[in-house]
Amino acid sequence: MRVSNQTPRDLGLPPRAGAGFKPQHADAILADDFRIGFLEVHAENYMGAGGQPHSILTRMRKDFPLSIHGVGLSIGSPTGLDPAHLARLKTVVDRYQPEQVSEHLAWSTHDSHFLNDLLPVPYDEATLSRVCAHIDEVQDTLGRKILLENPSTYLGFEASTMSETDFIREIARRTGCGLLLDINNVHVSATNHGYGARDYLANFPLEFVEEIHLAGHAEDIDDAGLPLLIDSHDRPVDDLVWDLYVHIIGQLGPLPTLIEWDNDVPDWPVLKREAMLAEAILHRHPAMRGGLRHAS
Repeated sequence: MRVSNQTPRDLGLPPRAGAGFKPQHADAILADDFRIGFLEVHAENYMGAGGQPHSILTRMRKDFPLSIHGVGLSIGSPTGLDPAHLARLKTVVDRYQPEQVSEHLAWSTHDSHFLNDLLPVPYDEATLSRVCAHIDEVQDTLGRKILLENPSTYLGFEASTMSETDFIREIARRTGCGLLLDINNVHVSATNHGYGARDYLANFPLEFVEEIHLAGHAEDIDDAGLPLLIDSHDRPVDDLVWDLYVHIIGQLGPLPTLIEWDNDVPDWPVLKREAMLAEAILHRHPAMRGGLRHAS
């Protein structure tokens, strides 16, 4: 990774609770006595040249730290990154100079086909090399480190030769990227595949984690009559996910923590309440000194 021309805003988000920004919440956020720690937006919503979305986000950027989260880069794609999409992402990042940039360990494109989902990858050496090459390309293009988010999955690959945690650890080690730990994704995948969420976290490379995501999920039943969780982002954070969050913050100390709510979006006070729950947990745990995390 070759990173240059970083600005002070590249130094990271504050170790506070943030919220996914929706333009309809702008006035309520600005008028609120509770000052949210940071805002996050999906990069793809701001890839146009202008218009009201940019006007509103420019206004919010003056007052709040910003995280830009990509959902369409297709880091795991077997056919390479789309150079036009990467160029658009760079334009958004250059325009807003966010404190953090992140993407998913997933793929959603194949040749000229675009899929409306974040699909899993096999955990093998060929995929590892490809994902690392793609992350290097993104970081070189942006001139900065990105964070990679662990996936929520509903199936596995027989071709996998390593665990998800070992795969992610090796990506971070080879590329120098940071990690975004989505704790709801951990709970969803653990339930769907029948393993323990805490066992997964015990093997996760926590020393690379620089941000946490929390979200709600929907409950269903699969064809075998077993629980199936869907990473729906349409309701409050589940109590079991809160428990895992307390467990992780107890180990790592305060980290930037985002409340995600992307579907059936409620009024601002509901998101604010979730953020304040996370903020209260962060305040109960002191900052770590020389703990698990690498210096960022």
